[in-house]
Amino acid sequence: MFLPTHCFASLFFVFSLLTLSCSAQVAPIKNAPASSRANVGSISRIAGMTTRRSVHTATLLQNGTVLIAGGYIGGDGNTSTAEVFDPGTNSFAAVAGMAVERSSHTATLLPNGKVLIVGGFNGQYLDTTEIYDPETKRFSKVGRLLSPRSGHVATALKNGKILIAGGVGTGWTFLKSAEIYDPATNRSTAVADMSVPRESHTATVLNDGRVLITGGHRDRRSQMVVYTSTEIFDPETSRFVPSGELTIKRHKHEAVRLSDGRVLILGGSDERDGDGAYNNAEVYSPADRTFAAVKNNMNTSRYKLQGTGILLADGRVLVAGGARRAEVFDPATNSFSYAEGDLESTRLFATATLLSDGSVLITGGYRDGRNISDGAWIYRS
Repeated sequence: MFLPTHCFASLFFVFSLLTLSCSAQVAPIKNAPASSRANVGSISRIAGMTTRRSVHTATLLQNGTVLIAGGYIGGDGNTSTAEVFDPGTNSFAAVAGMAVERSSHTATLLPNGKVLIVGGFNGQYLDTTEIYDPETKRFSKVGRLLSPRSGHVATALKNGKILIAGGVGTGWTFLKSAEIYDPATNRSTAVADMSVPRESHTATVLNDGRVLITGGHRDRRSQMVVYTSTEIFDPETSRFVPSGELTIKRHKHEAVRLSDGRVLILGGSDERDGDGAYNNAEVYSPADRTFAAVKNNMNTSRYKLQGTGILLADGRVLVAGGARRAEVFDPATNSFSYAEGDLESTRLFATATLLSDGSVLITGGYRDGRNISDGAWIYRS
């Protein structure tokens, strides 16, 4: 069975976990909203997608619907199919597909309401991009990346351009290069490289418009290196600068900006992938560029949960992916509590999307590279 590049389990490692070297703990958010603190919310199943998917994308459109695109469907297969979720009817409807099959791609909402699809993998590493137009419900080919990429990050900057960084390219090459895609011209411009090649990393826009890059890895199998390093991209200088060390090395983790501007880092794993998955978390403080461990751990270990951490309206964070049950982080108490209900199976490389009414749509994912799901669930707090 063939998996997209960043889905291979590293089953041959005997590395031990890096022990936590930072004794500092995260301070609770002061004056955090207190309403509904006792209510952790619940998850319920709804009618499934039209196609089973993992390593796909889900993007909230300006009209309140959600575009679901591409993904890995099992065996050697990836899909070009797409569908739209309507929260008014809790149902999915197929739309015209992309020009090519792809998984491990990115999808970014543009200021004009269209969606930019970038790169990915379908047996080869892709440098192609497409635009989805919600008015016509169709994709159209646009420009090309400077480098083929899969497992990269794509981040919307405040100037409307898209930062695309890292990933894996042709010849299984791990990339430290980055580029800026301009939707106005559908062209990319190179910027300075990151300090190291990264795949399975995170990118989070800070309150000041800079972008925090955390963790990730380079190389495979016995040569794999998982990072504690982080860096910040400054759109003013188009450069990356170091920004402290994580308390523990992580890849295939999640990062969510909190309501006070700090960044919550969740789960992930070491070189052993699922056998080294974490149940811990830490918080980055932009004020002093430091990371501190969250005292209370998650209720379960999670990895392959990128894109499934959601900041809720009351300042709490839903952690939806990487396990069978979702849980909620409360920054007022620095604690995690299970949501009611479950996702019926472990959800690796699923998606979670905050809807206009404050609920969250969870879709797809797989368990151990198999049992890829067309399932869909709604979380309500």
